[in-house]
Amino acid sequence: MGGVGEPGEGPAPPGAPLPTFRWEQIRQHNLPGDKWLVIERRVYDISRWAQRHPGGSRLIGHHGAEDATDAFRAFHQDLNFVRKFLQPLLIGELAPEEPSQDGPQDAQLVEDFRALRQAAEDMELFEAKPAFFALLLGHILAMEVLAWLLVYLFGPGWVPSTLAALVLATSQAQCWCLQHDLGHTSVFRKSQWNHVAQQFVMGQLKGFSAHWWNFRHFQHHAKPNIFHKDPDVTVAPVFLLGESSVEYGKKKRRYLPYHRQHLYFFLIGPPLLTLVNFEVENLAYMLVCMQWTDLLWAASFYSRFFLCYAPFYGLPGALLLFVAVRVLESHWFVWITQMNHIPKEIGHEKHRDWASSQLAATCNVEPSLFIDWFSGHLNFQIEHQ
Repeated sequence: MGGVGEPGEGPAPPGAPLPTFRWEQIRQHNLPGDKWLVIERRVYDISRWAQRHPGGSRLIGHHGAEDATDAFRAFHQDLNFVRKFLQPLLIGELAPEEPSQDGPQDAQLVEDFRALRQAAEDMELFEAKPAFFALLLGHILAMEVLAWLLVYLFGPGWVPSTLAALVLATSQAQCWCLQHDLGHTSVFRKSQWNHVAQQFVMGQLKGFSAHWWNFRHFQHHAKPNIFHKDPDVTVAPVFLLGESSVEYGKKKRRYLPYHRQHLYFFLIGPPLLTLVNFEVENLAYMLVCMQWTDLLWAASFYSRFFLCYAPFYGLPGALLLFVAVRVLESHWFVWITQMNHIPKEIGHEKHRDWASSQLAATCNVEPSLFIDWFSGHLNFQIEHQ
C-alpha cells in the first residue's frame, strides 16, 4: 500500500500500489468541476465522468466527498457490470486508520442495515410478481375504457361527465404508482425492459416524460428532505418547510404571508401541482434536454385523449375535461407522495450515513387493503426507501 496520496494525482497506474487518502483530503474535492466520492473504501475521481453518468451529474454529484457505498448498491441492479465503469476512475483508497464514513454515523445501524438488505435478497423479497403488475396495468386500461364508455353510452351530460372525470383521475393516479415502480426497475429483471415500459405508462397513458420523472425522483431518493438536493422539498419561497421557515424568519424575508401558508397551500398546492407545475416543468425538460422520444410519447397521449373526447364535447369541452382530471389527480398525487416525508425532518445536508438519512426523512402509514391500493403501496415508505 502506498503512502498518503496528494490531491490531483490522477488514476493510479495499473498494478501500482493504491495511494491512500484521509477524509480531510477527500472533503476538499466537492466542487462542480472537482468531485471525488468513496465506494467500498475506494476513492474515485468523477470530476469529468459525472456528465456521462446515466442518472445525471446532479444525482451522482449529491454524494460528492461522501461514502456512497449504500447509495451505489441501492441504485444499481447489476453491481458487477457497473463496477467495470468505476475502474478507470479509481485513484486510491481510504487510509487504514480512516473510518468508512465521514461525518455523523451510526456504525451499528449501518452494519444492521446491510445485514437486513442481504437477508431480504437471500429471501428473494426483491423478486417481483409479474401477475401483480399485470393486474395493475389491466385495471388502469380498464378504467380508461370505462370512462370513454360512460360518455359514449350516456352522452356528455353532467353526471356521466363527472363520473368519467373521476374514473380518469383514478386511472391517472394509479399510473403514477405503476410508472414509479417501473422507474425503480422493480418489475422486470432487465433495466431496459423497465425503462421501456415506464416510457409507455408515463408517456402514452399520462403525457409526461419518464426521463424527467427519473431526474427528479432519483435525486429525492439520494437525498430525501435535503434542501437543494431533493426537488420535492425545494419549494421556497412559495412554501417554507422545515428549517427554511426559521431561516426566512431570521432574515426577515417575507415574499408571501407565510403565517397563512397552511391556508393558501390548499388553493395552489394540491390543485395545481400536476396541472401547472408539472406540465410546464415537464415540457421544458423535454425541450431543453432534447428528449424527443418522450415528447412523441407525450404527444400520443394528448392525441388519443382529444380524439376520444373532442367528438362529444368539442375541443373546449374536452380541454375542460382534461383540466378537471388533472386537478383531481393532483390532489391524489400530493397526498400519497408527501404524507411520508413532510411530517419528518427537513433541512440542509448533514452528511449522515445512508440508512440514517433515509430513516430521518420518512415514515410509514398504517396499511390496509384500501390504503395499500390508494397509495400505490407508498405507505410502506421505509421499506421502499
